[in-house]
Amino acid sequence: MRANRDPGCIDWRPSRWLAAALVLIGLLAAFAVLACELPPPLAWPLAALAAGWGTALARRELRRPPRRLRFAGARAWLDDAPIAQLRLHWRGPLARLEFRTGDGRRGRLLWWPDRLDAHGRRELRLAATVVLPASSPRSVAP
Repeated sequence: MRANRDPGCIDWRPSRWLAAALVLIGLLAAFAVLACELPPPLAWPLAALAAGWGTALARRELRRPPRRLRFAGARAWLDDAPIAQLRLHWRGPLARLEFRTGDGRRGRLLWWPDRLDAHGRRELRLAATVVLPASSPRSVAP
């Protein structure tokens, strides 16, 4: 799925995979509560709470508004508001961008593989190398 046709812009949208994982975690927590030795009058409400909480988190994630990240030279904007102190982290196909908004608040965007294809990952990696400061060399070996 292509991120965007506008060069220098990358769209962020909520991930259906993340929502499914949150529901699954809630259901697994419910089964774990039922499998433990809690008395049934305590276990069943707690299991229902765990499953409901996972579902509520998934719904909240899916209702997050789409965002547009734009790079131009050594500057970046999120929804036409400047952002600074960008840090891009990769964990396999997952990409996490940490940043600070103009008023100093911290923010994060996480791209899952269902929302950022190989072309989009390449675009993000190339655009971020221009904006991100070079890391300082370590004083000791890792």
